[in-house]
Amino acid sequence: MPRRGAPGTKRSSSAGSPKTRRARGTGWEPYPTSLRIVNWIKWALAGNELAPALVHSLAVQARWLRARLEWHLLGNHLWANAKALVFAGSFFAGPEADAWRARGLEMLRHELREQVLPDGGHFELSPMYHAIVLEDLLDLIQLSRRFRGLVPAADIAAWSECVPRMMRWLQVMSHPDGEIAFFNDAAIGIAPNFDTLAEYAEQLGLGGCPPLADALVVLPDSGYVRAQAGPAVLIADVARIGPDHLPGHAHADTLSFELSLHGARVFVNGGTSTYERNRERLRQRGTAAHNTVEVNGSDSSEVWASFRVARRARPRNFLVDSHAGVLRIECAHDGYLRLPGRVLHRRIWRLAANRLEVEDYLTGSYSTAIARYHCHPSVRVTDDSRLQGPAPVRLRWRCEGASAHVREDSWHPEFGKALPAQCIELEFKRSQAVMRIEWD
Repeated sequence: MPRRGAPGTKRSSSAGSPKTRRARGTGWEPYPTSLRIVNWIKWALAGNELAPALVHSLAVQARWLRARLEWHLLGNHLWANAKALVFAGSFFAGPEADAWRARGLEMLRHELREQVLPDGGHFELSPMYHAIVLEDLLDLIQLSRRFRGLVPAADIAAWSECVPRMMRWLQVMSHPDGEIAFFNDAAIGIAPNFDTLAEYAEQLGLGGCPPLADALVVLPDSGYVRAQAGPAVLIADVARIGPDHLPGHAHADTLSFELSLHGARVFVNGGTSTYERNRERLRQRGTAAHNTVEVNGSDSSEVWASFRVARRARPRNFLVDSHAGVLRIECAHDGYLRLPGRVLHRRIWRLAANRLEVEDYLTGSYSTAIARYHCHPSVRVTDDSRLQGPAPVRLRWRCEGASAHVREDSWHPEFGKALPAQCIELEFKRSQAVMRIEWD
């Protein structure tokens, strides 16, 4: 199959069948095949030479992928398949390549409407996958400029319109250290961070992203809230776990939150270090690995296997307000109504320039309830009332309505990585438990 712009290249007679005996193993799954097709083509378009055997292999891989699109998985997998078809259909010339490109563009039109929410968030509600899809859009826009006239102007306009909304969403969901918050499946090092993607967008002439000036930012379609007061940045999860038909990357993290002070993370969700179907994967997805309340040892949403969810929590009664320098976020969820005691969890955050108050209410009957506050590895509990973090982070904490315990913990900022940390556990003694944290 000839490359576009290389008219002297002849199509090999052996390039045709996707039933090649080499097409075996994990590397030939549609998702890694999609990533490989795109990366090889980006390598070639950057001025590097692809040997004829690799160009031939690219054609075989594209044919293989076209016959095995991941309609059974949908979401970011199907998106990656579509991107790869557009790349292959632009890189190669001829009727078959044109058909790949047309199919990929058709898929992207549908997926763009479904996967990018009005507030700019990716519908799987993972900051990591959001950044991956945002980079994909920037790649597609750049590709359309490399092969002018192959992508309809309407598609380029639709992609370009999404970029500013997606950039702002990622900015809201990033900590002052520049990396993403850990809600649902999320880890550092898989996708570019906000600054990298902002620079990419600017290079494409898609505009910059001004600093966040509002004290309260609500992402209404995604279900996240960012609050900023003085040196404190709080990101709260008041969201559903994801699309009802696609909860594979969801965690049981409803009403969890993360907190940074003076640019450093203080309270963090557990993160994601593995996709293997094992006990550790289940633990990392569970409620106990997040800064929220676990009732009767149960998860707020029933996560199981590696990418499955049964009955799931749904948020309700959400509101935000600001008064006298205090930012208030309130929400409840019904994930524990399935328990015999029909428990409803309601949480209120109150953030000011020098303090955070987290107030939890449980209605219904239960035997145990624990609110957890997972500390970043740089933060240590020095006694029963103080936290010591990187200078200048000094915190005092106290609780009401609960007994406090400190246990050893772990944090998972990257795949394959576990860092020692600590966790404060508040065991409810009555139906209301309050955590108060102050700083200078």
